[in-house]
Amino acid sequence: MTAGSSYRPANPTVLAVDDLDEYLQLYEAQLGDEYRVRTVSKAADALDLIDETIDVVLLDRNMPDMSGDEVLERIRDAGHDCRVALVTAVEPDRDVVDMGFDASLVKPVSRDRLRDTVERLLRRTRYDDELTALYDLCAKRASHTDRGETDVEAYNDLVAEIGERRRAVDAAAAEFTPDDYRAAFRDIPDF
Repeated sequence: MTAGSSYRPANPTVLAVDDLDEYLQLYEAQLGDEYRVRTVSKAADALDLIDETIDVVLLDRNMPDMSGDEVLERIRDAGHDCRVALVTAVEPDRDVVDMGFDASLVKPVSRDRLRDTVERLLRRTRYDDELTALYDLCAKRASHTDRGETDVEAYNDLVAEIGERRRAVDAAAAEFTPDDYRAAFRDIPDF
């Protein structure tokens, strides 16, 4: 990925989870021309479908078989790194921030707001991916130095690659909104 390119996984996939069929149809109509949209009306079915192909989950908070909060907890416990947007009929409380949802939407959701939210979550994924790659390269450089390797050309190539990756991280961060920054720093673990 080049610096400044917009993050778009090949065939980005959005999973919409809602017990009301009219919302599932709406999400498919509003997003289907740009994304692969999968829909399920039961939380348990969503948990069965979530794998590495799912980029964003639109998750209804109040479903009869399992709450959206519990679904999110299970997604995170299973180690899935997809982005999850809470979708609810009422303005969420502050407790939503502590739960780890990546975004929240209040029904009814306009097409523009829905698309903006999905794109914002994909940007955050791009940033995370670029930052992880940068850390990996920096660790490789540190290992190279610690072992006392003397292959100057390989070391210079690695340093150049780190520079490119830093520019990619900067480009991803340049697309951030203040909410994106808050979310990015919220996800940094305490040591």
